[in-house]
Amino acid sequence: MARKTAHEYGPPTVTVKGRDVRLRTIGFVLLAGAAIWFIAANTKSVTIRLWIPTVTLPLWSVLTVTLLVGVALGLLVAHRRARR
Repeated sequence: MARKTAHEYGPPTVTVKGRDVRLRTIGFVLLAGAAIWFIAANTKSVTIRLWIPTVTLPLWSVLTVTLLVGVALGLLVAHRRARR
């Protein structure tokens, strides 16, 4: 694996099996893998109080919904910053 940049000021990349891969992509894949592993490892049921109702759900479903909401909010903020 050789480290190089596409241009003098381009994003940092790593060559993997003859292909240039951005370091950001590698970090995203590692983080996504850790999140999926964490969700899969937590399977017990939990009781959650939502203001008035109390629900009992598997913890993996609560973590998945939380992850998806976080990803959606992150994409929304990134989109708004890119428009500025």
